[in-house]
Amino acid sequence: MTTSTNLLRKKRFLPLMVTQFFNAFNDNLFKTALVLFVVYSVYNDEKQEALFSGLASVIFIVPFVILSALAGQLADTRDKAAIIRTVKICEIGWASLGAFGLFLAWQGIAVHTFAIPLLLFVVFLAAAQSTFLGPIKYAILPQHLEKDEVLPGTGLIEAGTYIAILTGTILAGFISVEVAMVLVVITSFIGYLVSRFVPDAPPQSDYEMHYPLLEPYSEQVKSPLLRWLGYAPVAVADQAVMSWRLIRDTMHNREIWLSIVAISFFWTIGAVLFIQFPPLAKNQLLASKEVASLFLVIFSVGIAIGSVGINALLKGEVSARFSPFSVVVMGAFVLGFYLVAKAWTPNAAGELLPVEIWILEPLAIPLSLMLLGISTAGGFFVVPLYAFLTTRCEHDAASRTIAANNIVNSLSMVIGSIFAIGLTTLGIPVVEQLLFAAAMTVVSAWLGYLLYKAEKDAKALTPQAAE
Repeated sequence: MTTSTNLLRKKRFLPLMVTQFFNAFNDNLFKTALVLFVVYSVYNDEKQEALFSGLASVIFIVPFVILSALAGQLADTRDKAAIIRTVKICEIGWASLGAFGLFLAWQGIAVHTFAIPLLLFVVFLAAAQSTFLGPIKYAILPQHLEKDEVLPGTGLIEAGTYIAILTGTILAGFISVEVAMVLVVITSFIGYLVSRFVPDAPPQSDYEMHYPLLEPYSEQVKSPLLRWLGYAPVAVADQAVMSWRLIRDTMHNREIWLSIVAISFFWTIGAVLFIQFPPLAKNQLLASKEVASLFLVIFSVGIAIGSVGINALLKGEVSARFSPFSVVVMGAFVLGFYLVAKAWTPNAAGELLPVEIWILEPLAIPLSLMLLGISTAGGFFVVPLYAFLTTRCEHDAASRTIAANNIVNSLSMVIGSIFAIGLTTLGIPVVEQLLFAAAMTVVSAWLGYLLYKAEKDAKALTPQAAE
């Protein structure tokens, strides 16, 4: 029986994986249902649709930029399992608020003036919850798993996450908005109940949180309310200082830093593609929202396949030796996806085709296979890089390392998303923006090569360090 199969039978791993599954499922069910509903039922212009899709993506990313430092420090100074249960309770709150917003939009009540702004605010809250859970889902693994179980555990978490994304995305595309609003609330309750079975994971060091800019004021202003009202800008600046310190600390380890930068470029490519899928499906391919959902599903399936496949190739070893080639292949598939999409001939009737009819179009299968190739190669590229983050750092700094990774990832994704929004504003068709994603894979391949070189250099120095 394989290590991965054994882990799925362990109480020290399974509740964590199931909790993360429901978290990713609910995030994507809500966000995809929201974007598809607005793109297909509210707007009727490619530019407006692409701008909304980009705006929703940017809002989802922002909490990772401004809160990851705090999330990483909390995870290293508090019981990780207790934090998981706390954020899952918060999920019940945002899910209920999101359901209310979807109800208003569905009923056509103050759609543009209140419902859509409320829903975008809920997107922010959902992302904030994921920000606090993000450092934990990887950093907790070395605490509960044996050394040779960390890479298989990372692969399972990644595969489970993308299967959850797949499931949530499928449902978002095929169920009505009124069903979606009920399901997000039910899922939030289930996720909290499962989280109660995650084993305790107390902090492993005496590291203490510091607020360098706010601490002098804390001694002078005793009222917590006055502190927050009067010095909120200082608190925000504190987060920036902590974020920079987290990032700076990772730069001392070349393997970790190169992993972070390479992961960032990968997710920037993913963010741009996810922004493009709904308007591309509707306007270039004249396909229904179910097809747009199918694109997201295929992308998620590919990542899951790549996550498991790279673990089989590496046999439990944490190595980046396949990463440069994997992302080159990914770039070739992105270019192929662009060429097939450009060659697409819209149906004569000019109607949005349901998925069962769209799939019979001559180029539907080649387009789908290109997308599957993009995401599978992406999974081969990115999963070992996450394992670097938790195996190359000090055991008591894993959460902060993941948080630093989240900050850099998020900044890169925001920049990529804003760039995509800028291209849309300039009138560049969504299909042409695929070339931007293809070009970025060249940079990712170079970073993957540098990481593998740093990995070999580190191995060469190990015997000397031991002498």
